[in-house]
Amino acid sequence: MIIFGWLLLVIFAIILLTARWKVHPFLALLFGAIAIGFLAGLEATQLIGSIAEGFGSTLQSIGIVIAAGAIIGEYLDRSGGARTLANRILERVGEKHAPLSMSMTGYIVSIPVFCDSGFIVLSALNKAIGKRTNISLAVLAVALSTGLYATHVFVPPTPGPLAAAATIGADIGWVIVLGLLVSIPVMSAALIWATRFCNRYEIAYDFSEGQNSVITTPPSFKVALAPILVPLFLIAMKSVAEYPTQPFGEGLVAQGASFTGDPIIALLIGVILAFLMVRSATNALKTEWLEEALKKAGIVILITGAGGAFGTVLRQTELEQFAAQLAGTGGWGVLIPFLIAAFLKSAQGSSTVAIITAAAITAPLIGAIGFDSTTGKALIVLAIGAGALTVSHLNDSYFWVVAKFSEMDTATALKTHTIATLIMGVTGLITIQILSWVLL
Repeated sequence: MIIFGWLLLVIFAIILLTARWKVHPFLALLFGAIAIGFLAGLEATQLIGSIAEGFGSTLQSIGIVIAAGAIIGEYLDRSGGARTLANRILERVGEKHAPLSMSMTGYIVSIPVFCDSGFIVLSALNKAIGKRTNISLAVLAVALSTGLYATHVFVPPTPGPLAAAATIGADIGWVIVLGLLVSIPVMSAALIWATRFCNRYEIAYDFSEGQNSVITTPPSFKVALAPILVPLFLIAMKSVAEYPTQPFGEGLVAQGASFTGDPIIALLIGVILAFLMVRSATNALKTEWLEEALKKAGIVILITGAGGAFGTVLRQTELEQFAAQLAGTGGWGVLIPFLIAAFLKSAQGSSTVAIITAAAITAPLIGAIGFDSTTGKALIVLAIGAGALTVSHLNDSYFWVVAKFSEMDTATALKTHTIATLIMGVTGLITIQILSWVLL
């Protein structure tokens, strides 16, 4: 109980450092790891060794994957591929169902692209559809923002769930499969909120087409979709191939599925497909995009490594014994990681930081709460993702992206986008709890 009290104090300190004093999460998590180590009575050599081990082991499995995912996302953004996906989905679904089309577009685009970047890229299209269909921009904005958010917190290779899977030791393939399953009702609940309740808000705005993409010929729908779906398919097939029943046998097919489905190989194949997507761009431009992607990836990689160090230090404490006693009271299940992530998200704003930090805190507790199986670990990652949805408000940069690029005032954004994220988080928790009853 004393260790748990120290942990709460350290978490509060991390939130103060990141939210109020604007210390970078990388440093805040490392300082937190050192603090909890000393407060728990670890020897200096043990503490330093745990930090180095946790940082290195986490990046060993996830560093290349995050970098590759960032490259795919950057190329999809800059090439006009995201707009291609949106336009095709709108054609198929129809203008009458424009909110559904924007939600589906966000759902697909946000798998490799950060949700804030995706919203900025598609916001002009949102306004154009609003003008053409007379649908309230508030409806379209919430449909797009929540579609983006649904896969942002649940489906790798988005950095948050990818990092959480590495920290907890979850199989990425199962996180993808179950994440896609959980994100559908989460997105649907938010879409119902957008269409049924957000249409009462009318937003006056000026629309202009904006600047054309630097690519004169954006990629086709299939070409733009390939860097997203092919890696996801390969990773999922690896999980199927390695299932205890061995559906692919033990021969060449199974070995090939295991090799190409390794997240590193699968995402590198996605990178090659992304390069093929922009053959009309100059080499200088491609290099600029690549360097920008690696800059973004570097920040996430450092935060992820620091989160891994924090989690490894926690494993050296007696916190797991306290968790076992807590779990013995019954009925907690996925609620513990959900509440930790929701607390961190609501307090400091960033979903990615909330996911990484919550994963580090939760990792030592998984065995104690009875989720140490392959499926159980994947569900814990998703429970953390659901918590990291709850809620997006004034201290979240994504809140302001949605508000400003949709020309909402603050009150309207709180009544529409913020409430939608609360609905999403609760829907995610309920869905994951039901899955845990069925699968565990």
